[in-house]
Amino acid sequence: MDLNPDSTAAHPPVPVVEKKGAAAQLVNTLHRLQGDPLAFVKRMAREPGDLVYYRLWRQDVFLAKHPDLIRDVLVTNQHDYAKGAGLQWAKRFLGEGLLTSEGDVHTRQRRLSQPAFHRQRIGSYATVMADYAARCGEGLREGALFDMHAAMMGLTLAVAAKTMCDADVGSESAEIGEALTDVISVFPRFVLPFAGLLHRLPLPATRRFERARDRLDKVVYRMIEDRRRSGEDRGDLLSMLLMARDEDGSRMSDTQLRDEVMTLFLAGHETTANALSWTWYLLAHNPEAEVLLHEEIDTVLGGRRPVFEDLPRLRYAEMVLAESMRLYPPAWGLGRRSRHDQVLGGIAIPVDALVLMSPYLIQRDPRFFPDPLRFDPTRFTPEAKASRPKFAYFPFGGGARQCIGEPFAWMEGVLVLSTLAQRWRFRLDSTARVEPQALITLRPRRGVPMRGERRR
Repeated sequence: MDLNPDSTAAHPPVPVVEKKGAAAQLVNTLHRLQGDPLAFVKRMAREPGDLVYYRLWRQDVFLAKHPDLIRDVLVTNQHDYAKGAGLQWAKRFLGEGLLTSEGDVHTRQRRLSQPAFHRQRIGSYATVMADYAARCGEGLREGALFDMHAAMMGLTLAVAAKTMCDADVGSESAEIGEALTDVISVFPRFVLPFAGLLHRLPLPATRRFERARDRLDKVVYRMIEDRRRSGEDRGDLLSMLLMARDEDGSRMSDTQLRDEVMTLFLAGHETTANALSWTWYLLAHNPEAEVLLHEEIDTVLGGRRPVFEDLPRLRYAEMVLAESMRLYPPAWGLGRRSRHDQVLGGIAIPVDALVLMSPYLIQRDPRFFPDPLRFDPTRFTPEAKASRPKFAYFPFGGGARQCIGEPFAWMEGVLVLSTLAQRWRFRLDSTARVEPQALITLRPRRGVPMRGERRR
């Protein structure tokens, strides 16, 4: 690794700033960080070394650029770090769910939630995923312009509601989607310095956030109340969470259930929708890969709808999805806060410093992915994966906090991709200007305008 041997003091060197220009530099930096955080992080990444230091107002910030450093933070020394500012902010609407909780709370909630994600339980949702994807395809009109991102958001929301809560949210999907967008859109503002003050002010963005959170709360609490009243085990994730008992016999409270359902129901469908949207976008730009995908689907499925048992044979579809998440990882950045003074890669990390890790950057590094901007699903053959450091690819995080819904996401992604590609080719509209928007997830700014062509 190319670490800077000169940065081994108790505290890293602070960039020298002319006093008269410090305020202007801070304002300029905050503007860039809020307006385009991805560009800001990419600019940091151009600095030499595998651990880059930046002073943001009173905050020490480090960007880790090597898989070994990612492994040290997420796995080897994971207990030396707490969640970063982004997920501290996310507590304002996710509460103390698996994504945001810490310490003993996180350990207990993960233990209670784990049975809901066993392979056999997850496998039972495959039919729902394929059926809803087929229904989505049947609603398309050949040649008509539509927003693929909006379509994938609606589809994954419906799948999440059915598999997690055995609920049909069709009539509410637009309202839920709008509320989720309002919540996510304020993310850049509330991870900046002064975020606590900003959130207390009666700003329009703050009011939109609070109204959106209240709308989402009503939906989730209604699902929990309906299920408690019925007492049924409907074979969904909510039933599993309601029945789960801790070692002392205790169960989740309504607040704990709300936090877990909100995390799994909303955060889960958002990330999968983004992954699928970018996959269709990339396939439209790479017709050779699209042809290979169609050939595999036709050979494996023979015209029938995919089922759970088909997943091991839909290998190319899985590799297409993996390569898409390499280039456009739904969770584009992770942050951890150091709990105490420590050393990372030979460099001193002071207490409360923020360590940033970006799958978007690491997964585009030519050291680990030659010709990194080229779309090549064969990067994910077993042999190719074995040749790279483990954390050269980490779209689902790692360590004890690795996404509990990862198997669910892979299965849904492959089944939706295979079901729709079986009947359709999608072409990007000639006037489309698609670019990433780095909020708490990596969304396509202005959507993905496409037209469908029937295959058969």
